[in-house]
Amino acid sequence: MKSIKISIPSLIDNIKVVESFIDNAREQFPIDEDIYGNIMISVTECVTNAILHGNKKDKEKTVDLELQFDEEQVTFIIKDQGPGFDYEHLEDPTSPENLEKSGGRGIYIIKHLCDEVKFEDKGSRTLLTFYM
Repeated sequence: MKSIKISIPSLIDNIKVVESFIDNAREQFPIDEDIYGNIMISVTECVTNAILHGNKKDKEKTVDLELQFDEEQVTFIIKDQGPGFDYEHLEDPTSPENLEKSGGRGIYIIKHLCDEVKFEDKGSRTLLTFYM
């Protein structure tokens, strides 16, 4: 299994760095065009959550991003330095009382774009897997 890693300060502007990381990975590994868009949306959304909610925009804290690649799948591991969150009891953004809320859709979207989503370390570590 091959892997590449970066660590970024918790600044929302660093999402550009994450996008470049994904583009560079696509040059190094045969990531299919069909899943590229899902990867870009899911990983940037997850890193955004790590910056905003996990690390509370504390630029002294970092978000670690790792890509693990093999012939069958590519997995992105996103780790923040926050306390985690209750990922087992999230509100359903599609229920009528939540439709007009401005947030709360990120994890819902991620779960629908990835083939597998796992939360570890109380939710401060997320694994996003895409099958090749």
